[in-house]
Amino acid sequence: MLGFLTISGQEIVMLIVGIVLLYLAVYKKYEPLLLVPIGFGCILANIPLAGISQTTGFLGIIYSFGIKTGLFPILIFIGIGAWTDFEPLIAHPITGILGLAAQVGIFITIGLCLAASSLIPGLEFNLQEAASIGIIGGADGPTTIYLASRLAPQLVSSVAVVAYSYMALVPIIQPPIMRLLTTKQERQIIMKDGRTISKTTKLIFPIATTIVIGLIIPDATPLVGALMFGNFLRESEVCDRLVKASQNELLNLCTILVGLSVGGRLTGETFLTFKTLIILLLGVFAFATATASGVLMAKLINLFRPNNRINPLIGAAGVSAVPMAARVANLEGQKANPYNFLLMHAMGPNVAGVIGSAMAAGLLLAILK
Repeated sequence: MLGFLTISGQEIVMLIVGIVLLYLAVYKKYEPLLLVPIGFGCILANIPLAGISQTTGFLGIIYSFGIKTGLFPILIFIGIGAWTDFEPLIAHPITGILGLAAQVGIFITIGLCLAASSLIPGLEFNLQEAASIGIIGGADGPTTIYLASRLAPQLVSSVAVVAYSYMALVPIIQPPIMRLLTTKQERQIIMKDGRTISKTTKLIFPIATTIVIGLIIPDATPLVGALMFGNFLRESEVCDRLVKASQNELLNLCTILVGLSVGGRLTGETFLTFKTLIILLLGVFAFATATASGVLMAKLINLFRPNNRINPLIGAAGVSAVPMAARVANLEGQKANPYNFLLMHAMGPNVAGVIGSAMAAGLLLAILK
């Protein structure tokens, strides 16, 4: 009946992992809203004999209710939509191409996963697992959890922790790639302000986006529809209570439950494996490739727009780590030119990346489910 008499070496290691996640969240400020509940959930899951993460344990119940069904990621998207301003994207529609281009990293990583399975002895990823790892390149935690829970439930905890960890490391991972692929002259480009967007246009956008994407990729409708519903609440300006509830109570509660339940899956049997180490490496590759794809697409577009060029730095914001990726692009732009303010321009591809990652997840679901 005494836990310390039955604790295993794996459980000790995972308790340390949980403490490290809490340290990174509290002292390094790495995605604290997610890493704190994930880290604490990891500790709870590895207390011997407690059974908290089992089917009848409270973390197991939360996992079955909200993660396994994909419900929590969808509710989180409602909250994200209520916070999101799509005006930078509507004002500069061409920046949407950058958000879509960044999703190339997802599909390149899927191919790399399958190649690694055939080249590395003892490593095996099926197509569903490869897709669940590749979606990390979208840098969207809820989308990663949603897709993995549908295609490869056994990988949910691993890919979720990897996705959120790399999202927290955006200011470290992205700048070297951005500087490598651009010249100082390109980083100094000052972009023109976009046009003013009317309220009617802001109301039409979420409706039209839901219908168009829903008709093209029906499996993307749950995520995209939830995102656009939250945004419509915001732009309608007649649902203040619902907007505040979506931005605060709904989003905060789901964030807590997602973090705890994902952390509750971090046991030695699922996390301390060779496969998890490979997922860590593939995750950073996916993220780096997505960043590079957005930057290179901006450079390609500039070949056809010599008189109205895009600063390639904003292409890196095509990954949907909102708004951190946009802030990093702005910071790098100001290093090259102190009078260059790219934040609002970078928000265009940034929010397009959220839509793009949801579309990619829907496409993968349609093909592989």
